Amino acid sequence: MTDLIELDASDRILIRRLQDDGRASYTDLGREVGMSAPAVRARVRRLVDSGVLQIAAVTNPLALGLPVMALIGIKVDRHPREITEALGDIDNVIYLVATAGSFDLFAEVVCRSMDELSTVINDGIRAIPGVREAESFPYFGIHVHRFDWDVPD
Repeated sequence: MTDLIELDASDRILIRRLQDDGRASYTDLGREVGMSAPAVRARVRRLVDSGVLQIAAVTNPLALGLPVMALIGIKVDRHPREITEALGDIDNVIYLVATAGSFDLFAEVVCRSMDELSTVINDGIRAIPGVREAESFPYFGIHVHRFDWDVPD
């Protein structure tokens, strides 16, 4: 587990600004927080190195020809960690979490077609030893996909 770090007001401003525009220059960020570009670079590096912040490109599955998306609830008959590596090897799986409740794992998948989704579920996920059940929840639309949620004080 990552050690918690104390965030000050400047850190919060930098995080919020980078959530809005991950390509913002250190110079522009520095103007907003009253610091030099090298000082901002050091702050951002500290936030990244500590695990608080990750700067990444976010793709749009629809623009990439992947219009079929689904959440797959997975029940297993052994420890979920024994299944996650095999699930992570399936290219269509873009997000995988262990959970509690009626499902042990949730996998988010993106596909080119319903046929491909069927293949991913039946020939990929259900074929993994230890997977007892896989239930699909196809998306009809994405209504909230938020990357700019607020940083707690």
